[in-house]
Amino acid sequence: MSTVPDKLYYRIGEVETITEIPAYVLRYWESEFKLLRPKKNPAGQRLYRKADLELVLRIKSLLYEERLTLEGAKKRLRGEARGLDQMDLGLRGATLEEVIRRTRTRLQAIRQRLATSRPGRSS
Repeated sequence: MSTVPDKLYYRIGEVETITEIPAYVLRYWESEFKLLRPKKNPAGQRLYRKADLELVLRIKSLLYEERLTLEGAKKRLRGEARGLDQMDLGLRGATLEEVIRRTRTRLQAIRQRLATSRPGRSS
């Protein structure tokens, strides 16, 4: 594998050189793996980002080193993506729980103040 130049976008020929995966295989993988969707410039040329390049290398590893089938590689990538999503949701869920708890406490304090400031009215 060649060294990866630090760029914003890579053309398909550069990705081919870096990953040692032929362009026709890269185009096929785009049709098979939903996560691999490089942008296209106005001329229709594929522009791979660093994340796309890393995904190509991950797919290559799954198919050629771990010897998974296309379906096996898709399943593994979905599982990996789901694991990240669940971690993210877990963090977000904990944050939301804290916000809800604080909001509930504040509302209860407001309710109590209103109840004590207006004798005779109950909520």
